[in-house]
Amino acid sequence: MMGRKIRLLVLAMVLPFLSLAQDHIYSQFYNSPIYLNPALTGQFEGDFRFNALYRNQWSGLASDYSYMSASGDLNLDRINSGVGLIFNRSTEGTAYLVKNNIAASYSYIIGGDDFALSFGLQAGITNQKLNWDKLVFGDQIGIGTGYIPGSISGAERPSIDSRFYLDANAGTNLVYGKFMLGVAAHHINRPDESLSGFQAKLPMRISGNMSYKVTLIPDQYDRDGSYLIPSLVVYKQQNITSYSAGMQYKYASINAGIWYRGGSNAGGNDAIVFSVIFDIFNRKTNGEKFRVGISHDATSSKINYTNTGGTSEIGVGYEKYFQNSSNGGRANGLRCYDFY
Repeated sequence: MMGRKIRLLVLAMVLPFLSLAQDHIYSQFYNSPIYLNPALTGQFEGDFRFNALYRNQWSGLASDYSYMSASGDLNLDRINSGVGLIFNRSTEGTAYLVKNNIAASYSYIIGGDDFALSFGLQAGITNQKLNWDKLVFGDQIGIGTGYIPGSISGAERPSIDSRFYLDANAGTNLVYGKFMLGVAAHHINRPDESLSGFQAKLPMRISGNMSYKVTLIPDQYDRDGSYLIPSLVVYKQQNITSYSAGMQYKYASINAGIWYRGGSNAGGNDAIVFSVIFDIFNRKTNGEKFRVGISHDATSSKINYTNTGGTSEIGVGYEKYFQNSSNGGRANGLRCYDFY
């Protein structure tokens, strides 16, 4: 029992270092569209949209690995644009490293009879803070007892424990009939996030998303329809490549999916993901929609499910038209929402 506690403590300290070169990735990427690709800003059926997503990673570990994203955006039909704000927060380790980011997002869309092509830009500021007092070092761990309460490490404290930097992202997204394809680049300005005094530029993250909507019953009304929606999302950051591949079955207001996440040097992130989504108010004539999504990642990598306890996410989304809105939906109703 004591040996397992020590292994979990070591995992809690080591895993943050394994993920330093990689941004966090959401299993419910569809419930945080602006985080996935700035070009999806304003791409929905309605005038206003709100999304929030929370991820509790490796809940079986003693330390906290949690991530959240909240965004609100507007569909500005008259100027073929979308604008929005997004807030992101991550906590890795026992208050080891905390990041807070807030950014503005803009997209412009070119539409036709059966396609919608959008371009997005996103820019904001990030604060990265290290809580040195809660770190545990090797000279504070006993071989037979684990962490020694009240012990003080001889490790040298850094001169700064907080840093602000500007961050910029961009992307493009195409919806053509029942097919969607997008590409995004994050941290294109390569900001310096070092807290040690030595330069440490944040690696650029490149992502691609692709979905296809398969109609199972011809001539059905969209909201009451039955569909299969295979999707693929690929991420590349420095020497780390990861992907999420899977399929969802959507019937009316219920959506169930299964995914596999893997890749090279994924830092123990390989998993099988199960998700369920419920759309509420989906039949309202004013376009009001409320969504609740839950998912669970069953870790399949070497650090295994027994040690990590898996990862859970919960997401909510809300869309509506404003009162007396003249916005009937741009680009003949083509939106990323139709794919989930």
